[in-house]
Amino acid sequence: MEVKTSLLDNMIGVGDMVLLEPLNENSFIENLRKRFDHNEIYTYIGSVVISMNPYRSLPIFTPEKVEEYRNRNFYELSPHIYALADEAYRSLRDQDKDQCILITGESGAGKTEASKLVMSYVAAVCGKGQEVNKVKEQLLQSNPVLEAFGNAKTVRNDNSSRFGKYMDIEFDFKGDPLGGVISNYLLEKSRVCKQPRGERNFHIFYQLLSGASNDTLTKLKLDRDFSKYNYLSLDSATVNGLDDAASFRTVWNAMQIVGFMEDEVQSVLELVAAVLKLGNIEFKPESRVNGFDESRVKDKNDLKEMCELLGIEQSVLERAFSYRTVEAKMEKVSTTLNVAQAYYARDALAKNLYSRLFSWLVTRINESIKAQAKTRHKVMGVLDIYGFEIFEDNSFEQFIINYCNEKLQQIFIELTLREEQEEYIREGIEWTNIEYFNNAIICDLIENNQNGILAMLDEECLRPGTVTDDTFLDKLNTICAEHQHFESRLSKNSKFLTDHSLPHSCFRIQHYAGKVLYRVEGFVDKNNDLLYRDLSQAMYKATHSLMKQLFPEGNPAKVNLKRPPTAGFQFKASVGGLMRNLQTKNPNYIRCIKPNDKKAAHIFTESLVCHQVRYLGLMENVRVRRAGYAFRQSYESSLERYKMLCKQTWPHWRGAARDGVEVLLTDCSVPAEEFAYGRSKIFIRNPRTLFTLEERRRACLEDLATLIQKIYRGWRCRTQFLLLKKSQVVVAAWYRRYAQQKKYQKIKSATLVMQSFIRGWKARKILRQLKYEKRCKEAVTTIAAYWHGTQVRREYRKFFRANAGKKIYNFTIQRIMQKYFLGLKTTMPSMSPIDNTWPARPYMFLEGAHSELRRIFHFWRCKKYQGQFTEEKKAVYEEKLEASEIFKDKKALYPSSVSQPFKGDYLEIQKNPKYQKLNSAVEDKVLLADVVNKINRANGKGAPRLFLLTKNNFVLADQKTGQVKASVPLPDLTSVSVSTQSDGFFALKLKEGSASAAKGDFLLSSEHLIELITKLHRTGATAADRDQINIDISDEFLVQFNQDKVCVKFIQGGPKNGNSAACKRKNNRLLEVSVPSSP
Repeated sequence: MEVKTSLLDNMIGVGDMVLLEPLNENSFIENLRKRFDHNEIYTYIGSVVISMNPYRSLPIFTPEKVEEYRNRNFYELSPHIYALADEAYRSLRDQDKDQCILITGESGAGKTEASKLVMSYVAAVCGKGQEVNKVKEQLLQSNPVLEAFGNAKTVRNDNSSRFGKYMDIEFDFKGDPLGGVISNYLLEKSRVCKQPRGERNFHIFYQLLSGASNDTLTKLKLDRDFSKYNYLSLDSATVNGLDDAASFRTVWNAMQIVGFMEDEVQSVLELVAAVLKLGNIEFKPESRVNGFDESRVKDKNDLKEMCELLGIEQSVLERAFSYRTVEAKMEKVSTTLNVAQAYYARDALAKNLYSRLFSWLVTRINESIKAQAKTRHKVMGVLDIYGFEIFEDNSFEQFIINYCNEKLQQIFIELTLREEQEEYIREGIEWTNIEYFNNAIICDLIENNQNGILAMLDEECLRPGTVTDDTFLDKLNTICAEHQHFESRLSKNSKFLTDHSLPHSCFRIQHYAGKVLYRVEGFVDKNNDLLYRDLSQAMYKATHSLMKQLFPEGNPAKVNLKRPPTAGFQFKASVGGLMRNLQTKNPNYIRCIKPNDKKAAHIFTESLVCHQVRYLGLMENVRVRRAGYAFRQSYESSLERYKMLCKQTWPHWRGAARDGVEVLLTDCSVPAEEFAYGRSKIFIRNPRTLFTLEERRRACLEDLATLIQKIYRGWRCRTQFLLLKKSQVVVAAWYRRYAQQKKYQKIKSATLVMQSFIRGWKARKILRQLKYEKRCKEAVTTIAAYWHGTQVRREYRKFFRANAGKKIYNFTIQRIMQKYFLGLKTTMPSMSPIDNTWPARPYMFLEGAHSELRRIFHFWRCKKYQGQFTEEKKAVYEEKLEASEIFKDKKALYPSSVSQPFKGDYLEIQKNPKYQKLNSAVEDKVLLADVVNKINRANGKGAPRLFLLTKNNFVLADQKTGQVKASVPLPDLTSVSVSTQSDGFFALKLKEGSASAAKGDFLLSSEHLIELITKLHRTGATAADRDQINIDISDEFLVQFNQDKVCVKFIQGGPKNGNSAACKRKNNRLLEVSVPSSP
């Protein structure tokens, strides 16, 4: 990380404009541009900080930066706002000097952000503790509240302060904050009623409508739609980068931290809502008998809601908008208001209500943040006030704002000169008078109590008779025509000069920052700032908690007939108080400049910056600073920085710092007229002298850097050599140790091998001896055994020969049987019951045993196979077996059914909700459910029916509706007739005389014929109380239809359509079924 010990190190451009050479406006602007392009937004003019708005976030405001600038000399590091804040704070804490920080610049230059940075830095570097942290948090959180109610979006700035703010932060003797006091100046209350194109009203209106909860808006009688309120401009209602809803939550939390009670917050929001409702009140003319028009409220709904919010009787406020009462001594005169006057009264009430609410907020915040201790406090003031304004159309607001800036410029020049003179006297340097432009003559033109513009405006407002803006301009032309800084069309004409750029209704003032043209239209009304007494009294009658505090003049018991002070008089008095306050403090200046009008990063508009440099008087500031000596530095710092330029002072000077500097400057041959010795500082007159010293220092540093690099390289090489040498010794020692260890291990291994070989040889020799002795013993034993065996065989030979044949036979038979069983084990057939293979018998005498073993194995295999079946599987196989007994070799359809499992319930009648009613109609368990075709004897065509079979009956039902068509008990079924072919036709023949046989037999067709007939036959076979159902398999059988018997005949042949069997009626007695021939 690069360490800087002076702002002259690695300087981009010139960090201090006092050192700029040559000094002119072009070089000044170019230096600002160069630093701005390299993200250096701060530049010094002596102790003044120039701040360029970067319009983006830069990594130069981190906690690390705060620590970097903490307790450092002002010129020790690069220019930064933290350096000025630290210098002011340390002067206040250590030297007990009250400080003030003056932040000026035009709208959008970053004044508000600069004041926040100063306050956040002071909060970061001062003491810690629970009470101190609470005070710091309250001071910081007062900003969001004041910004919400006093800031607005303008064409130049999305968060423009529309009021001037001066905050006195009070500290104790340790430098810890105790509290603060805020003063506000000239809130732009005209913005409440009307905003220029592309601008917004104050933030709080949009934040309230966007961020408040639905319940809060309901209580305030508001709607989120901005378009419903006349006081809110719609073309800029939403701003990119501003989240009004989130800002409202921030303001709400900030008000609670500052100390607002819940009812106070609610009261403030009610007044804000009342201002919005007030803007929606509209008037209409109503003719009276005397011929004059009287104003009346058009739609009283908004008026009613506003009165409910403020607790005012509707009739009282409605009368105040229609009549005006004028009191003069003991007389009261009531006059009607026309529509224009009513609108003026409405807007005047809205502006006064909002501006007084804002003043109350400032007072309430002061009550919370004021210091509690009564002892003397150290004070640091921060002034964030509007800069010099020059618009295309300049009115009363711009006039008094520019008057304030004239006063600030005046005090700036005075305090700067005074500071310079005091430093010269303190250091014992001869002071020479400095020529500069004194703007006191301009201030006198505006504020003179006799002939000043403000005094004449007040006089014009107070005099009886017809008073207009034109009469005010005539008065200015009469009194100020000869003033060198005042111009008007009439004063020009009197001097026989023609200036077409100066309209008749305007006057021009030559300010310190340039000429400004003011339009007199509205000067008198804005200075009067009148609120009709009827409206004040109506507001005082309100039951709202704040109204009596905001409108004390409405108290009927304290009627004051004296005219209230004008806006110009009040502002002049407050500016005078501010100037007196600033003169008691040590000033610190921040001049804010915006680089472009587009609010975009990386854009530097030279003409705009040049304009701001002029009206901020920065060039004048540099000239004042450079009038004597351009640069000054303490002897210690100067000697430390330039000591390498002289052999006598390098590397260490043992004497006094001033003596060292004298030796150094003498050795460097600096002319005596270019510097002067103060008591603690060296003063350098020309920046070129300083830059010459800097160039020589830079060259010397390069030589020193080369020397340091050479020494460092030598040291590094020696260090590396010694390290390598040491390492080589260590490596050699370790290697010798390793080599000796390996040699020892090798000798030890060889010794062990030799020992093992010797021990092995001895052991083998002993083993051979023991083996020889053992073989001798075994030989003796064997010879003895053989001899004894020979003797025994000779003795028993005659007994053995008598039983030898029988024993040999039994042994042979035993070996044959053993071989047979082992062979049978390896050639055993599979466990399938249908596997008929069996090994061949090897011998004839084993025929019986071979057959018996085959029978036993088959039965055992069948039992094992049968044990694997579940009850359901057994039932299926039993049905398949029964189907085989009935149809095998009798019905051509049977072979195709063998591989098909018998499912039974093909309709899933239990699960299907369509057949729920049919399922409930069947009492027994359904054994089979399928769709069959019922053959019509009239045409031989089939109709689909649902066939359900239970233990006791079978049911035929309609497929679509599920309605039961026939239910036949199984005892009434005598037989079933089917053909021998591959068709699915079958006839259910019923018992004659039974109730079920009234309509005759059933001729049906099914795709699951084999399963259906098998289940019918099986059900009849298992019932003990009825006869078994006969199965008749024939290609020709009779079927009883009602009273007639019809012959059904099956023939071979292909049908016309498809491969299925087709039934056709031949005559009344014959139905012919054509069955496709099998392939």
